[in-house]
Order: sequence, then structure tokens, then C-alpha cells
Amino acid sequence: MLWALMGVFAGACIAVQAPINASLGKALQVPVAAAAVSFLAGGVVLWALAFLYSHVTSTPINFAAPERWTLIAGGLLGAFYVFSNITLTPMIGAAAVMALSVAGQLLAGLMLDKVGFMGMAVREISVGRVAGAILLVAGAVMIRFL
Repeated sequence: MLWALMGVFAGACIAVQAPINASLGKALQVPVAAAAVSFLAGGVVLWALAFLYSHVTSTPINFAAPERWTLIAGGLLGAFYVFSNITLTPMIGAAAVMALSVAGQLLAGLMLDKVGFMGMAVREISVGRVAGAILLVAGAVMIRFL
């Protein structure tokens, strides 16, 4: 239950972040600058937490272990996501951006589960999962257009 609540809270943070960053983009007059500020602030906090965790647990950060492309891939995808939210929120509203984002996440998640992307456990696409995805996509369309 705690993990589910954490997921819901994380989603709420993203919903609140979108209009904050959109407002920042408007004030800075360059939306991509708002994304850069957002990532810089988040990066500083995350590095502080990473070094604190490393120190407290006596676990060194092993930069040599991961494949090189994985060191930047997540950041590039996250940057596109944040930039898209900053750009789209003033145009179509926070609810529509969140609904479409979640729909995209779910559809991609289904495919990633199906193939076991990056060593994840393979989870078959069932009728229930497809029905849930269809309902979510329908909800996203309804939020955007109705």
C-alpha cells in the first residue's frame, strides 16, 4: 500500500510540476530554459541525496559499471518529457497533458513488459491489460476534447 501511495504522490508531483514549469517558461520567455532550470534544481538535490546515501551506506557510486549510453538516455527522455509538459500545458491544460502522458506511459509500459526491456520480467499482454489501456486512452481523449 505504501508503494502505491508513493506512486500516486509521484504522479501528483508531476501534475503540479507542469503548471509551475509552464509559468517559469513564460516568465523566462524560453520554455526550454525552464526545463533546464528544473533539471538543474532536481540534479543538485539528487546528487546531494546520492552522495549522502553513498556515505551513510558506505556504498561507492560505480560509474564504470553501467553501459555508457544508459548514463544519458534517461536524462534525454526526461528532458523531452519536461519540455513537452512545459510547452503543452499552456496550450491544452494540465489535465489533458497529464492524461495524454499517462496514456503514453501505459502503452509504452505494456510494450516494455511484453518484451522484458532491459532485463525486466516479461509480462504478457492480457485482455484485462488491453481493456485497461483502452479505457485510459479513451479517458485521455475525453479529457482533451470533451
